[in-house]
Amino acid sequence: MKLYRAKDYYDMSRKAANIISAQIIMKPNCVLGLATGSTPVGAYKQLIEWYHKGDLDFSRVKTANLDEYKGLNRDNDQSYYCFMKQNLFKHVNIDEANTHIPDGMEADAVKEAARYEEILKNLGGIDLQILGLGHNGHIGFNEPSDIFPKDTHIVDLQESTIEANKRFFASADQVPRQAYTMGIGTIIRAKKILLMVSGEDKAEILHTALCGPVTPKVPASILQLHPDVIIVADEAALSKWETI
Repeated sequence: MKLYRAKDYYDMSRKAANIISAQIIMKPNCVLGLATGSTPVGAYKQLIEWYHKGDLDFSRVKTANLDEYKGLNRDNDQSYYCFMKQNLFKHVNIDEANTHIPDGMEADAVKEAARYEEILKNLGGIDLQILGLGHNGHIGFNEPSDIFPKDTHIVDLQESTIEANKRFFASADQVPRQAYTMGIGTIIRAKKILLMVSGEDKAEILHTALCGPVTPKVPASILQLHPDVIIVADEAALSKWETI
């Protein structure tokens, strides 16, 4: 693992964007695994800025998102399709045909999981997977469990996840209770992983995930076994890492 300390959220975002942009420059037709939520927004803004300056070209980049809420169509402003469009896709020269997100409106979970895994296989795998970290240690929507889910699947969201995400909705009642997500096995098949973490509220779980035992009770702990993980975290998120 490589750990990069950042002063604050802005610095974390810029450092993460540097890593993502380097991947695009080194391999213009790379496959990026994208994340949603508040953590990567700053990095996406920085990538957009560099694109408009002429420093980045997304025309050959392919993307695959980690997850999508079940029951939200693409026109819903809280869907992750809409999130990606508003926070990245519509601002750069990426080909929409090269962007992939699970279909939240597919009722058949087995069918949708198989379809998405086939897409990832046809893409040739993910070159750089971007991750955030949930308060309960989830990555993607892989919640604490008795096992590490192997492939893309549907999950029942835990109350802590619903509580964390309700700020994006009018009320907690509107937060979907299920989501499609890449499995842990899908995530760790990525060639390189970039974990972004910000805020003192993530300090305890970051320390537990990366310094504690590898267990499906803390899904992010699996990252300890991956051969190429980059962590970019701000000082607040690293406040429990006194010895590092």
